[in-house]
Amino acid sequence: MKHETATTADGKNARMPCGVVVEPGVFRLAEQDLPLEAPDGWVLVDIRAVGLCGTDYHIFEGKHPFLNYPRVIGHELSGRIAKATGSLKEGELVVINPYLSCGRCRACRKGKPNCCENIEVLGVHRDGGMCSRIMVPETNLYRASGLSELQAAMVEFLAIGAHAVRRAGELKAERVLVTGAGPIGLGTALFARIQGADVHLLDLSEARLRQAGEKFGFEKQYFAGPDILTGPLSDGFDVIFDATGSARAIEAGFPLLAHGSRYVLVSVVKDQIRFDDPEFHKRETQIIGSRNATAEDFETVMQAIRDGLIDTDALCSLTIPVQDVAGQFEALSSDRETLIKAVVTF
Repeated sequence: MKHETATTADGKNARMPCGVVVEPGVFRLAEQDLPLEAPDGWVLVDIRAVGLCGTDYHIFEGKHPFLNYPRVIGHELSGRIAKATGSLKEGELVVINPYLSCGRCRACRKGKPNCCENIEVLGVHRDGGMCSRIMVPETNLYRASGLSELQAAMVEFLAIGAHAVRRAGELKAERVLVTGAGPIGLGTALFARIQGADVHLLDLSEARLRQAGEKFGFEKQYFAGPDILTGPLSDGFDVIFDATGSARAIEAGFPLLAHGSRYVLVSVVKDQIRFDDPEFHKRETQIIGSRNATAEDFETVMQAIRDGLIDTDALCSLTIPVQDVAGQFEALSSDRETLIKAVVTF
């Protein structure tokens, strides 16, 4: 998209730092022109904080299937309005919804822009927000009143879990299993608990499970294995949320489902998923896909943070000034067992 750029007193374009994955295994800070004007319907936002997530690390590792290099990463974003619009004031703190929908396809017309047929995700299909300033459609900006800049940068990944929980339907008093205790799994577990579910966690990492218990009070924990369905759990789980990103883990979840249950697939895998059809029908299981999040989910998360229902301090593992991120990115990518959320600050 063409746009005007700012100039310095000597007539040169003003520049800004951007976090770029140049190619798999190569991350560096590069400079780009600082945008000055945005087209109608779009808004300039000065970025304040950027959360790093599994998608960013997968891009660095060369594992993302929908991406061309080089790419400015970053889609968990908070910022302040650079220039006032009709409804947003200059300096106002906003959360950025990174899912840019077309507004025309069947999904968009049905009010499901999160699964738009032509969706473009900032930091994936087009350059993201790990930069000083970005242009975003005004409809993708949500006022973050009552939140800090760091909290606002954590809304997007929590909205993924909130959306998955909403997709599952009524959860009060339901026995829920969340497989995968990483950031998305934790977010899902937190919102399932807020809805009154009896939440259990399953993971292959003892460190992740211990952290979930110590920081968030999730005491019902299990390692993957066939011995889970014993005692009071012998009849299975009413709802299972998969947040592992593993086809093998998803397939292993089917035998853990109770009769009349739901299986919500939050993570995405490239592989085919196989399951035993007679068992699936016998249990009348529902398989539910959950993709991205909507404005409703973003608002749900922000209100939960305002109400003190989400401990964002416990979620934020560390903050990194943007000028230091290049020297730490590879280490962050390889250390995800106890790292919940690293946030890059501008």
